[in-house]
Parts: sequence; C-alpha cells; structure tokens
Amino acid sequence: MTKPINLALLGCGFASRLHGKTLRHFKGEVRPFFASRDLARAEEYNRRFGGAGAFGSYEAALDSPDVDAVLVATPPDSHLELALRALDAGKDVIVEKPPFLRASDFDVVEQARARSGRRVFVAENYFYKPLVRRLRELLADGAIGEPRILAINALKRQDTGDWRDREEVAGGGALFEGGIHWVNFMANLGMDVAATHGFRPGARGGPERTMVAVFEYQGGAVGTLYYSWEIDAPLKGLRLSKIFGTKGSITFESNGLFLLVRGTRKRLAIPEPADLLGYRGMFQDFFGALRTGTEPAFTLAHARKDMELLEEIYRTAERP
Repeated sequence: MTKPINLALLGCGFASRLHGKTLRHFKGEVRPFFASRDLARAEEYNRRFGGAGAFGSYEAALDSPDVDAVLVATPPDSHLELALRALDAGKDVIVEKPPFLRASDFDVVEQARARSGRRVFVAENYFYKPLVRRLRELLADGAIGEPRILAINALKRQDTGDWRDREEVAGGGALFEGGIHWVNFMANLGMDVAATHGFRPGARGGPERTMVAVFEYQGGAVGTLYYSWEIDAPLKGLRLSKIFGTKGSITFESNGLFLLVRGTRKRLAIPEPADLLGYRGMFQDFFGALRTGTEPAFTLAHARKDMELLEEIYRTAERP
C-alpha cells in the first residue's frame, strides 16, 4: 500500500467542516490534520472528524515534518500568503475558492510552484458535480440540438454577519465569494465563453448581494446567471434552471437533484446523489494527481479563467 497523504486543513470553519466529512471516505488514503489560531477549536475539529492531529497555528502546521500537503480554508484575503508560505515549506497546496483576490496572483503562484517543485490545486467542486458532467455529455451528444438560451437560477437567501460582509477580506460581494462556483458552472458546460457582462440590481454601496451575469458563447448561445444572497428560493431552496436548444430543452434542479430532457428523446435522470456537490470526485482526482504526478481535470488554467471572467463581470457591472 502507498503511504497515506498527511493533509493539514488550515482554518476551522464552514469549509473545513464540509471537507472533514468528505475526507472520511478516504480513510487509509489520507490522514487529516486540523490547524487553527485557536488550538481548542483545532482539537475539537480533530476529534469530530477523526483527524490525526491538531495545530494551534498555521505556522506550526506548515513547519511540521508530518504534513505533506495543506488545504487553505481561511478567508480569501489570506489565501495567497498561506499558499506561498506552504510552497516555500515544501508542501503541496489545495486552495479553497475563490483562490486569490486577483487573476494576476496566479503569476506569483506559478513562479513559486516552479521554484518549489510542489503542486497547487484549486478546490472547485462544481467542476466535478455529477450534474455538470451529465449536462456536458448531453450538450456534446446533441440531445437538444444546438444550445441557444441558458437560464440559470442561483437565487437564495444567505445570512452572513461575518467576514463575508467585509469586502477587503472576502475580496468582493456575493458573486465573488460564493457565486464564483456558478461562474465556473457557466464556463464549463462544453461551450467556450466569448464575452461576459455584469449587471448589479439595487442600490450601490458596499459589497453587492445580487448580481446578474450574461455569458455569450462561441457558436451564438447566450446564458444568464441570476445569483443572489437576498432573494428567497421557494420550495425549501429548490430552484429550477433551463437550457433551451433548437431540438428541445433540459430542465434541472440547480443543485443537481434531478434533470429532465425533452429533446431527441425524453428522459429523467438523478445524477449520482451520493456525491451531489462533487467533493468526493474532486478529492479523488486531486489525490490521484498527487500520487501519480499527473494533471487534475481541473487545472490552474481553468481556475485562472474563472477569475478572469469574474473580474470582467465586475468591471462591466460598474459601468455608468
């Protein structure tokens, strides 16, 4: 058997709770450690998720010879610094989304990665969602003819009251901190994005909580993403989205609970409910890449493209 990967999660918040649960499926392959500026909190997470150890600071985890790789799950304003320090310490790095505050930060990371000889991954679980994989297959197979219109509903009410309300820490508003996953969704359906445009409804001032983003695709399709943290989603959060083509349409629950195809033939599908959010598939790909030295399906180039699209959405949303 190969040696387990010793992975230290930096930051003990919501993201590390999700990852702690997912990593239980990789028992024997990965040994998780938990690091926080509060040792008691790190020890609590270590007990809760069956970890291999706890650290009372990020520096202690980075300096530990027992740690092979780190997962940066702190607020976005600290991602670049921690990723660079981890590379300098000889650790492989997984960075939560949004990975960095600017697309240009990838240049600095690439240089540090080349110097260290270590690997850097961006934890974009939406790329690995069974729903997204199924949509890619259907569109590639021509199940609804040529795609023409995409209407994606990502509206919800999300209360924050934490660092997400501070633009200098979060990097931006709702679309930047949470909606970047949906930008990835729109960019990875198998159609190349030609241009993006942002529209900010409501009053200006402070981080936005609602954004409408329009995507123009090579080939002529147009997609609209509706993203919000202040608009209730009915039916306990269930939201319907739709893709219209020249020979039919695909209706799906936005999170991936089901999809209905009305096209060259009708079909109803439930895409892999055991990994609805794609975390298991993401980690399986990353850990395989670490063991074999191969590239993951979601590369740094993909992640940079998402950031560039996001910056263009914000830039155009601020036009007079």
